[in-house]
Amino acid sequence: MKLSSASLLLAALAVAACDSKTATTGESAVSAATLGNVAAAPAEAGTSGTRATATDEANATPAPDPTTIPASSAGNAAAILARPQVPILCYHQIRDWTGRDSKGAKDYIVPVAQFKAQMKMLADSGYHTILPDQLFAYMTTGAKLPSKPIMLTFDDTDLDQFTVARPTLEQYGYKAVYFVMTVSLGRPRYMSKAQVKQLSDEGNTIGSHTWDHHNVKKYQGQDWVTQIEKPTKTLEEITGKKINYFAYPFGLWNPQAFPELKKRGFVAAFSLAEKRDQNDPLFTIRRIIASGYWTPRTLHNSIEQSF
Repeated sequence: MKLSSASLLLAALAVAACDSKTATTGESAVSAATLGNVAAAPAEAGTSGTRATATDEANATPAPDPTTIPASSAGNAAAILARPQVPILCYHQIRDWTGRDSKGAKDYIVPVAQFKAQMKMLADSGYHTILPDQLFAYMTTGAKLPSKPIMLTFDDTDLDQFTVARPTLEQYGYKAVYFVMTVSLGRPRYMSKAQVKQLSDEGNTIGSHTWDHHNVKKYQGQDWVTQIEKPTKTLEEITGKKINYFAYPFGLWNPQAFPELKKRGFVAAFSLAEKRDQNDPLFTIRRIIASGYWTPRTLHNSIEQSF
């Protein structure tokens, strides 16, 4: 499929077109505090968070390969829906605002100092980052997570996720999930293949985010190959690892997408703030967009109210 000018424009502006909902209570909200208490006091850092302790980390269940979890567990929607949701944040661009940025776009552009302050707040509040394999095991089997678990996700492959977010997360021992849109790899202001591989090698998770950000609800026939199969294979070649997780462009999904994604080896998929599908919650895992307007306090309140 040739790269059209329209596709290039879409790749460049994908962030601005994302779902505009930054936070919602959606389903009956469950406080993030129910997933674990803040560590009692600062101590030697564990794998994530300045207040993580060796005990916190030891209490977490090691994440198994998701393909080893029985299908009966992965298919038990009632049990999955009954478990408290883990807070999941979605970031796009991490850079300072410019005069060209519209009011709406600023929801998806978090200024550098604001992002650093948000990460410090999470660490000081005792949040521990987890990755999708841990989340999948928790959702399907009830596997134990660290206290105050949270997942950080980054969409669209922007270069500042590597140059700004990555070193900031490293300060706190945090890991994240990077959902890569492969059309942009190596282009100006986007990550290179080598940078994506480095993120993977450093223990972060790489997920698929289509070829050029087309709406999954509109896919027909060959679109599944162009937008899902080929990009996912590219990411597997880059990382040398199986790609198990997918994020919907714009957060938009329909039930018809689930069998298509499963057929192509995905075990779970991430949306945005909409309600989860009651029959297949693993393919509608909720996230909220971390707004560029939010102070650390606002982010904290949004986490508490939305999950």
